[in-house]
Amino acid sequence: MNLPPKVTDRAFERLSEIDAAAQGQALRVAVEGGGCSGFQYEIKLDTPDTDDLVLEKDGQKVLVDSVSLPFLSGATIDFTEELIGARFVIDNPNATSSCGCGTSFSM
Repeated sequence: MNLPPKVTDRAFERLSEIDAAAQGQALRVAVEGGGCSGFQYEIKLDTPDTDDLVLEKDGQKVLVDSVSLPFLSGATIDFTEELIGARFVIDNPNATSSCGCGTSFSM
């Protein structure tokens, strides 16, 4: 059984700050083949598809497609602000290793 990913309050707050829902957009988190470790995350604003898992809070939505869901089982989607920039990040317990940039991983 795949546990859905969790989305932190901070990630939902950032979506609210950029007013994603008012634009008819949601945060899509997907996993694709590629990157320096075998898989990579694609994080972008998008519109929902019929097979998406929709995680919602206060009108803001995070989307995960059915193909990516097993790779993100039990993961946490967060937003971080650091000196080098601000970005959405994934803490994925399924990843056995990841690259330095944090967008590529292996299982």
